[in-house]
Amino acid sequence: MKEVNDNKLNQSIIKAFKLLDAFTEEKSSWGVRELAIKTGYNKSTTYRLLHTLTSLNIVHQNSDEKYSLGSKIFELGNRVSIYKAITKLTNKSIKKVALEIQETVLFSILKDNKVFHIDKADSLHGLKINTSIGSFEPIHATASGKLLLAFSSTSIKENILENIELTSYNKNTISSISLLKKELEKIQKQEYALDMEELESGLVCIAIPIKNKNKKVIASISASGPLSRFKVENITNYITTLQKGANIIETELSSFDTL
Repeated sequence: MKEVNDNKLNQSIIKAFKLLDAFTEEKSSWGVRELAIKTGYNKSTTYRLLHTLTSLNIVHQNSDEKYSLGSKIFELGNRVSIYKAITKLTNKSIKKVALEIQETVLFSILKDNKVFHIDKADSLHGLKINTSIGSFEPIHATASGKLLLAFSSTSIKENILENIELTSYNKNTISSISLLKKELEKIQKQEYALDMEELESGLVCIAIPIKNKNKKVIASISASGPLSRFKVENITNYITTLQKGANIIETELSSFDTL
């Protein structure tokens, strides 16, 4: 979670949400000391924030004295009806694509200048990628991110390119604005995007757009898997399989102007 510097904002709330952002499917419980290290806050500040969040049932303390997300988070999460409604419309198609393509499939949108994953179907090959529903990933180092940026409006694209931090995750990550712009132009022409180990070594991804009835790109559907199984010569086959699911999803979401 990015630090926010604005003297009109309540910094305690921002710090609390930074703590909450550390809880993921892969790391669902934290001790005070390790969470302090993770967030960069001192131990007393971290403890005070956790104590307050515990009193509100936002987190709870386990028997091992570590903290996990509490019932209030579950309650609030279930109130987010728009994404629940969308997943009801997309999940069946995404699972069908994952079954056919035999890779992990993600349905994603552009949110807060990052890729936001709304739905997911895991690969039957047993490879579980770390990306989870409700998580964010960088736009310049992911297939879905680059695709969604490529098809964004001119104003959104210019704003993102002016402010983006091109963090390098490995040697294949795009690290210059000029290269990123060339990549976006290429994606616009071919209408698909690739992530060739740009975010994570050994992992590749291909993404295609989801359009509404006005042909505006509102989301992406992507397939991710290990480099050992991905063959560049099979790109057309991957796209064909993804497009089958995209066609159904586009029909279901045709009335949405944006997501």
